[in-house]
Amino acid sequence: MSQHDFDLPPKAAPDVMRRRTELAGKARDALKQTGLPVCREDSSEGESGVNVRVDHLADGGVLVEWNTREEFTSEIVEILASGVDPSDLPQEVRHYENVQTCMRETILNILASAGFDVERADAHSYGKAVHVRGCDP
Repeated sequence: MSQHDFDLPPKAAPDVMRRRTELAGKARDALKQTGLPVCREDSSEGESGVNVRVDHLADGGVLVEWNTREEFTSEIVEILASGVDPSDLPQEVRHYENVQTCMRETILNILASAGFDVERADAHSYGKAVHVRGCDP
């Protein structure tokens, strides 16, 4: 227990993090090879393109997701913050969701074709990310 009376999720061991970091590098290289724009490894939020990151939690892993341009994302956030009817989403929101879904499937298929063991990440925890579980040499 932490000093705040709640359990913090356990972090991955250093050797696990080392393997994840290596796997993330391989995934990043495979995606760069296709010509997709890949965010810098140390990039901050806001850079558009493919974002490959290593989750430090024990049950995390290597996650890959598509980042749209900041202006596009901000527009959608503003629309959603103003309140929308989930049964009748504005066209801009539907378009954004379609872009995210299409890019997730594209990334998933490219990595699978390159020999990676991939799946759709848990949507509740990771949204539209792709979970990279491993790679065949």
